Amino acid sequence: MASKHLFSSAARRITPADVINEAGGKAYRLEAKHALAQYAATGCFGTTYYASQGEQLDQVLQLCTTIDDDFIARTAVYAREHGHMKDMPALLLAVLAGRGSDRLERVFDRVLDNGKMLRNFVQIVRSGVTGRRSLGSRPKRLVKRWIQQRSAATLLRASVGNDPSLADVIKMVHPAPTDAERRALYGYLVGRPHDLEALPAIVKDYEAFKAGRTKEVPNVPFQLLTALSLTTPAWTKIARDAGWQMTRMNLNTFARHGVFHDREVVELVAGRLADAEEVRKARVFPYQLMVAYAQTGQQVPVEIREALQDAMEHAVSNVPRTRGPVHILPDVSGSMHSPATGHRPGATSVVRCIDVAALVAAAFLRTNPQAQVLPFHDRVQECPLNPRDSVMTNAQRLAALPSGGTDCAAPLRRLNRDKATGDLVIFVSDNQSWIDTSRTWNGGTAVLEEWEKYRKRNPRAKLVCIDVQPYANTQAPERADILNVGGFSDAVFTLVGAFVEDRLHPAHWVGVIESLEL
Repeated sequence: MASKHLFSSAARRITPADVINEAGGKAYRLEAKHALAQYAATGCFGTTYYASQGEQLDQVLQLCTTIDDDFIARTAVYAREHGHMKDMPALLLAVLAGRGSDRLERVFDRVLDNGKMLRNFVQIVRSGVTGRRSLGSRPKRLVKRWIQQRSAATLLRASVGNDPSLADVIKMVHPAPTDAERRALYGYLVGRPHDLEALPAIVKDYEAFKAGRTKEVPNVPFQLLTALSLTTPAWTKIARDAGWQMTRMNLNTFARHGVFHDREVVELVAGRLADAEEVRKARVFPYQLMVAYAQTGQQVPVEIREALQDAMEHAVSNVPRTRGPVHILPDVSGSMHSPATGHRPGATSVVRCIDVAALVAAAFLRTNPQAQVLPFHDRVQECPLNPRDSVMTNAQRLAALPSGGTDCAAPLRRLNRDKATGDLVIFVSDNQSWIDTSRTWNGGTAVLEEWEKYRKRNPRAKLVCIDVQPYANTQAPERADILNVGGFSDAVFTLVGAFVEDRLHPAHWVGVIESLEL
């Protein structure tokens, strides 16, 4: 008689794994477009726990050889506008430039929406990694147009930074000045002789302040002022004029220079940080708020620390609410303690993957008080949480848990042992499971086997795998009941909500990108 174990109906449902992941475990290869989206939403060209920055670059370039220009362009837009990424969107534009694609022009200004992004693009093109070392006629024309259409204030902000500097870019493309003011501005920016009287007012104000001819602090980029000897009133003026992101990044600096001795400024800064619309426009990553909160010193007033918590609540306000039980499974294993954006010489983020996972779990718990949170490494790690505590507080508790190996099936195994019910299960992980996969007799991953057991009890259940690292494989293959999505921004919450409510395109995340208007 044929083996019931080998030839059961369950065996036919389990999709065999088709790749070995970076940690040496069984996994499922992401389809090329999905893999590109994963790299675009999480890749920062830093060395991750399992892959070098060079390997990431090679993977992206190889994927692009199999993908059409239209999807590459849409992915660049998604990664910048929804994922808030920097390097990857610029690289995808450089790929389009190397191909001579007309899609480059259609998305150029949407992706390169500030001077830093423009300089990233130029740097990548000139590096030769996408096949050419010069801009070429179309990219050169687009860069020139970008410069010509920006205001004097925007170009002054864009002048902060090097390799290449904005001056280098101007010298490359030679934008034609349309009037005396513009001619003087270009000359000023590249360090050539120019008519001082014809300079824009903002530049005149800056130069007058530098020379000590006025004590009025100009509203120019913060970085242009930090090398100067500034008084407390000057720092106070900077704090009053600062944008949202600059405020978040310089709270300790303002405190150190006595800015918060002025109660009116404290109220102004706290109000700015807590403003829901300002938080939205700043395109802040929720984890950046957690870092700002953790790093504020005792000199920073309590009102401002509380405002950061308010900002966090706004940043995660689109976390979906579910009707039934929801199970959140944050990965706290050893690899999750690596920097979220990878190791980068001189620019390694203090934020770890585990911080991102903990924050996502805490955000879902805040919105869904009945949710069960099961942190795991090679086993489930108990961590009682109070849903009434702030997102910040619960995220810090989760991030402080001890680590171990990685068995993504462990929390699902626990849910099945407890005969848990619920229509939504959410992983937040780097998906590099390697423990226990050898015990999966039919060739699939342990995660998919346990998920099939869970669905047998909960036939309407959906599984969401949120990936925080740029790898091209997953523990559960994409299908109607499984969503794989990557990223750090609050766009992930929106996608999960659409998936739960059956509003997501049948192709899931790839479908969302393909539906973007160019």
